[in-house]
Amino acid sequence: MSIFGKLRDKIFGKDDFSDVSSGSTSVSTAPSSPPAGSAITEHDVEALLAKRAAAASQPLNWRTSIVDLMKLVDMDSSLSERKELARELGYTGDMNDSAAMNIWLHKQVMRKLAEHGGTVPADLLD
Repeated sequence: MSIFGKLRDKIFGKDDFSDVSSGSTSVSTAPSSPPAGSAITEHDVEALLAKRAAAASQPLNWRTSIVDLMKLVDMDSSLSERKELARELGYTGDMNDSAAMNIWLHKQVMRKLAEHGGTVPADLLD
């Protein structure tokens, strides 16, 4: 399973969504339709993550930090894991510029969550 697929499943819960196969950047803030047979039609990403953050043992800035977002859902947030996620999602920038890559990754993950049935506030997509 892809890193994004693991991240998505940890946020939404385990659903039978297809894996990310391209680096497409098209996005909609409206939830997309999940595959037939799925009981869940919409995921409020902000509410799901805010609930996790409230229960976290440390303050995590998941709204802007890909590292904190990954920590919030108990995933490896190491540079090598983030580089792999960046490759998976089609990042074409300099992976040695981790600050730029991290900003791109956070926005791209939010866009992909929206594409996979998540309701994501506009301020998390920009």
